Amino acid sequence: MKCPYCGFTQDRVVDSRESKEADSIRRRRECEGCNKRFTTYERIDEIPYMVVKKDGRREKFDRQKVLSGLLHACEKRPVSAVKLEQIVDETEAFVVDSPERERSTSEVGELIMTRLKSIDTVAYIRFASVYRDFKDVREFKAELEELLNGGKDTKKRK
Repeated sequence: MKCPYCGFTQDRVVDSRESKEADSIRRRRECEGCNKRFTTYERIDEIPYMVVKKDGRREKFDRQKVLSGLLHACEKRPVSAVKLEQIVDETEAFVVDSPERERSTSEVGELIMTRLKSIDTVAYIRFASVYRDFKDVREFKAELEELLNGGKDTKKRK
């Protein structure tokens, strides 16, 4: 670290703590050349995790957006906040574990639907109706029939 007063390159850290926003580390330093003190802020540069939309656009993974979708799907359903948080955690871990730092929304959506299906089938259908963007009642009915048949329907989805 170069002293802003004299340009000397050696200093010692006097105090170190997280910033008030907890997004950086504040270090109080003392120059070993002129003994003046100065403050530095250190922050990790991070490449964001991305999701690739159906139309090819890339968007930062938004944990809150996933939780919001789950809350809508589970509205007035007996699904605990702990379960929803667990699904969001698993989804985030899935995106973070990607070697390319990105996943497609179809992969993310299928993961969420698989988790929801085992927790609450009504919430699953609600989520699937938005995620899969059913065009008419027949598509919705086909999804319900597959669910009632225990997933034995082998029709190919979009």
